[in-house]
Amino acid sequence: MANFNTRVPENAPGEFCVDATCIDCDTCRQLAPATFGETAAYAFVHTQPQTSEDTRQALRALLACPTGSIGKYLTKSNFTFSCSSLLRSAMGGL
Repeated sequence: MANFNTRVPENAPGEFCVDATCIDCDTCRQLAPATFGETAAYAFVHTQPQTSEDTRQALRALLACPTGSIGKYLTKSNFTFSCSSLLRSAMGGL
């Protein structure tokens, strides 16, 4: 998975990003053109996924990336929500 600390500066702010290990193979742009764009040397996230279909395509690109240069990072609020949901489930829905 991509290293958040070496993400390329052209990435749109948000959960998905491309890091500096990208080899510009075009896989992500073929699988998720609504999300990924191209510079002269590497891909980047030009627009964060806006729909569930965009997200699905971006996740496919993340999995298919031959160098593991695409990352998806949860925000603090998403992490908090996920933890509280798990806790409610573990407590029987209370």
